[in-house]
Amino acid sequence: MAKVTTVIDIGSNSMRMVVMEKSSRFSFHLVNETKARVKISEGSYENGGNLQEVPMQRAYNALKSFLSISKSLKSRKIFCVATSAMRDAPNSKIFVNKVKNELGLDIKVIEGAKEAYYGGVAALNLIDCNDFVTVDIGGGSTEFAIVKNRNIEHVISLDIGTVRLSELFFNKNDITGAQKYILNKLEELKACGYEIPSTVIGIGGSIRALSKVVMKKSSYPLDVIHGFTYNVAINNYIFDSILNAKNTNTLKIIGVKKERFDTIKEGTFIFSTILNELNTQQVITSGAGVREGVYLTDLLRNSNCKFPSNFNVSVRSLLDRFEVDGKISSYNGSNASKIFDALKPLHDLDDKYRTLLVIASKLHSIGNSLNYYKGNDNTADFILNGLNYDISHSSRIIVAHIIKFSKKSLPLQADIHKYELLLPSLEVMQWLSFMISLNLLINQDLSSPKVEYKLKNSKLHIEMQEDIYLVKSELDRLQMPKGVKIKIK
Repeated sequence: MAKVTTVIDIGSNSMRMVVMEKSSRFSFHLVNETKARVKISEGSYENGGNLQEVPMQRAYNALKSFLSISKSLKSRKIFCVATSAMRDAPNSKIFVNKVKNELGLDIKVIEGAKEAYYGGVAALNLIDCNDFVTVDIGGGSTEFAIVKNRNIEHVISLDIGTVRLSELFFNKNDITGAQKYILNKLEELKACGYEIPSTVIGIGGSIRALSKVVMKKSSYPLDVIHGFTYNVAINNYIFDSILNAKNTNTLKIIGVKKERFDTIKEGTFIFSTILNELNTQQVITSGAGVREGVYLTDLLRNSNCKFPSNFNVSVRSLLDRFEVDGKISSYNGSNASKIFDALKPLHDLDDKYRTLLVIASKLHSIGNSLNYYKGNDNTADFILNGLNYDISHSSRIIVAHIIKFSKKSLPLQADIHKYELLLPSLEVMQWLSFMISLNLLINQDLSSPKVEYKLKNSKLHIEMQEDIYLVKSELDRLQMPKGVKIKIK
């Protein structure tokens, strides 16, 4: 696969482009994302599905700019897919041929099932959840992928979209007709023969816009949309407030961005109807969708479109980009696991914290490249903003705070106050901070020493094959949780 790859998605309402750069076999990161609200389907549903001249010209002009960006970023491979509006349009070949002949770009008009599959591939690889149904609301259609145990069981595309329903129902103030239409279409999904999970992974601009409003209303502490999770029942009032808004000024007060004024009511109505009909309990917001699905399908074509087990693309990408020494990183991760297991009778923490401690131990030094003396704080910031894929918000905040308080005194309640709703108890955070500090102290001279840990009578015995002065001289300065004692041999 090319090192730099471009994926363009021509949707009914918006056209989006992502440019990805590989850093190792399965690792990549986003280097550019560009969006143009060309509304290529504008007027089509009132004209037999035919694309209209003005929207086609807007899309053509946007594609020309997209290709210029892609070329400047030295992209060697370009995928361009078109969805609902193009597959519905009897005259879509006019646009496809014009783009091919004048811009040299091949547009692949994909079927609805394929669009749903790409959304499923993106979600199962980039969201920390095993069982869910994706809901991808677009301008012309909505796609669903039922995923169980990280396997795609069923995909379907239904002709439910914000632009489609706006032209067919909402512009005529036929709300009852719109609801009946949606419920009738959903019968196709419910009749698929597969149990529909109670967790929805929401994809698409309308759903992301709704999540941003929920985040604002709940004073959510982390300004990251991908992976944001909320309870449906608790936040139904927000959906109602948007649907009952009398004008754009009210929408602005609620927290809706200006660029979403024209479709947010339709999108909210569709999403709310789907959530209620499917008895959804929670929504996980995805910042990734068809574009990432197209990219991952190509990247992982020889591994059943899934990352290897125990692989996290964000962790690997950060290690690659900051050029962390592989030997030291691996040692720190392995040693963290040994320390966690040896102290398990004392801390009694869930095994999920071992995983987070290992990740923190591997990544702890990435912030040193910006400012060594603020390395811990810099790394914590990089983690909060860069550990985006296949890890929950709570987990990334825990990892960031483990690192922030490594090689320091144990954190106090005031230190974790801002994120306390997403963090475990102070006692848990103190144990994790202590364990990473001990881990880094053991490997202070970066020699990756051979060490054994044994717990005897609540005292941790550390057996080292060679005497390391730095370890013994610094151990007394390490603040420990109550009741912990250490002896080095």
